Amino acid sequence: MERVAVAALEPGSFRDRNGAVFYRDGQILRGIGSAALANWHRLRAASFFREHVEQGSIVRTEQLDDAELTGLGGDWAAVLRHDPVPFISYPYEWTFGMLKDAALLHLDLMLAALPAGFILKDSSAYNVQWKGVQPVFIDIPSFEALREGEPWVGYRQFCELFLYPLFLQAYKGVDFRPWLRGRIDGIPAASLRPLFSARDLIRPGVLLHLVAQDALQRRYANRPQQVRSTMAKAGFDRQLIVNNVKGLRKIVAGLSPGGSKTEWADYERTHSYDEVEFAAKCAFVRKAASHRHWRRAWDLGCNTGTFSRIVAEHADHVVSMDGDWMAIEHLYQTQKTRPDRGKILPLVVNLSDPSPSQGWQGLERKSLPERGRPELTLCLALIHHIVISANIPMQSFIGWLANLGTGLVIEFVSKQDEMVQTLLANKDDQYSDYDQANFERCLTEHYQIKASQPLKDGKRHIYFALPEDTARPA
Repeated sequence: MERVAVAALEPGSFRDRNGAVFYRDGQILRGIGSAALANWHRLRAASFFREHVEQGSIVRTEQLDDAELTGLGGDWAAVLRHDPVPFISYPYEWTFGMLKDAALLHLDLMLAALPAGFILKDSSAYNVQWKGVQPVFIDIPSFEALREGEPWVGYRQFCELFLYPLFLQAYKGVDFRPWLRGRIDGIPAASLRPLFSARDLIRPGVLLHLVAQDALQRRYANRPQQVRSTMAKAGFDRQLIVNNVKGLRKIVAGLSPGGSKTEWADYERTHSYDEVEFAAKCAFVRKAASHRHWRRAWDLGCNTGTFSRIVAEHADHVVSMDGDWMAIEHLYQTQKTRPDRGKILPLVVNLSDPSPSQGWQGLERKSLPERGRPELTLCLALIHHIVISANIPMQSFIGWLANLGTGLVIEFVSKQDEMVQTLLANKDDQYSDYDQANFERCLTEHYQIKASQPLKDGKRHIYFALPEDTARPA
């Protein structure tokens, strides 16, 4: 996909070959040209499109009228307005199950569009976002009229951003996230092929969709345009594309993550609390969360989401982050069956190395805070991992939280706690400043503590704090 940053538009706006996406007063707008406008008129009349919009699997979209175009600028044939998603995420922050479900959505949309005379010209995983745990397709101009005899030009992109990452983890037990984060356009066949042995050729999809594609791409490496013309001359009819998509869907649906245990029961929260203490901790979090209604909350180190669900009772949506992808997979799979499934977005995030701004001029993929700062953040049983495991100074971490402008529910875990003792067992204790008094000093530099409570016979303390500028009465 062509990518060109648009400096003249508001920060965060961008241009691609489908027009320009920009922001005004919290609205997500897209300027489109005359060809895309003609496609849009046909698309919005198609029954498959309307049905998927109603189901929530395609982003709700409308065309601005002339009165709404005032002051927008740009030489567009029309401007579309999309419903916003609560929080933008990227495939290198998803679990295996999330990437798999996003791939299945893309294939299902293809199967729905083809009989109506449409095809998805782009197959980027970034075209799928989430409302809670429901995937939603957001790139409306990717739908275009199907030209008879033309191949599915998005097939290679689908393989590189969906299929190959799934193969990598399902068949080789290798985490796909670092690969996708390190290469914004996905995993090329030439990079993945050397990892697969002759025994792997019997695995579903490997021979046809990896080995054969690698050979084809090598053959036409210096003649990329000839691939499409050769395939077009072969007479690709609609049924050939349908058969390919159906075959891919069967392969993707049968994949499961390899190289790890997948028994979710092993990932229930290991909180080291007895029943009474744990209930007290839950009650504290619930009372703090009920202080007001929050538009967006973050749960850092969320594990399997126990406290995310408590905060979700008092927030529009919660972004739940943990570096343990299996814990996030557990949260994702269980959240799909819950009535609050639209409120919690699970993401795999290592807080000591979170996703940075990436792409051309750092504008294509944004850092976590740029995508939407929280009004409330949970940091429960996390500070010892940040300071001792990741060697991040306590003052620096709390300062980062303060810069977010967020309220906090934060738990301090002392050196007397068995979890900290485990972390220190094989390390020299160079953390002389890791104590409750210093923690409270760091906290009160930026926050006003509204409530606190000891837990586990004083080995832990939990705090509810608000930024100084918001904690003072008006």
